[in-house]
Amino acid sequence: NARDSMANGGMLTITTELVDIDGGHGYMKPGAYAALSVSDSGLGMDEATRQRIFEPFFTTKETGKGTGLGLSMVYGIIKQHNGDIKVYSEPGCGTIFRVYLKLLDEQAECAEVKPVLPVIGGTETILIAEDDSAVRQFFKGVLEEYGYKVIVATDGEDAVAKYVENMSSIQLLIFDLIMPKKNGKDAYDEIIRAGGIVPVIFSSGYTADIIHQKGIIEDGISLITKPVSPFVMLSKIREVLAIHKEDEN
Repeated sequence: NARDSMANGGMLTITTELVDIDGGHGYMKPGAYAALSVSDSGLGMDEATRQRIFEPFFTTKETGKGTGLGLSMVYGIIKQHNGDIKVYSEPGCGTIFRVYLKLLDEQAECAEVKPVLPVIGGTETILIAEDDSAVRQFFKGVLEEYGYKVIVATDGEDAVAKYVENMSSIQLLIFDLIMPKKNGKDAYDEIIRAGGIVPVIFSSGYTADIIHQKGIIEDGISLITKPVSPFVMLSKIREVLAIHKEDEN
């Protein structure tokens, strides 16, 4: 939202602090809170807009540019955690969102520190199909850093075309499940029908249980959940390639 209100650039400031709330702040219980402030130097809002920003489906964006669900979901999550969110804004003076979250009284238990396992790279050629440019560049950067050759596709149709062009060298596919033009599963099925025999790892923002409940992919198919750490992704790649090699033998 701050980015959209600062189309020509501006200043985005994020600050955190501890605050003590007394009994004069509405339904918020007195006590210690973590306060997160996000402010921008953008267009700002008038009072009529400010009063409605947390309403479901209310949006000031053009048709097709937003659903109006973002801030209402934020509001709901914060309220469920006994916190509060306040907004300060005037036309031409930017906007400040201030989130208050109640601090827990009890101490958190220290988790057992697990030893860091070595990350293993490789030299295989991997085709990545991902429509989100930031995620696509992240995947490409990590894989190239660990020795892999990477070919990128921006959607399902592009993925099939890139595979056909480079099928003799591609040894693994990493396909986002939800993509424009052709989703990751349909793109993979088309490659298989064309005679391709190549292992695949699907990626998704949905968790594995939701994916299987929706019937998007079958059990036993390799899946990484976004956001994914480099260690998890690199480990999954070696695991899938090792299984594929065993199957070939």
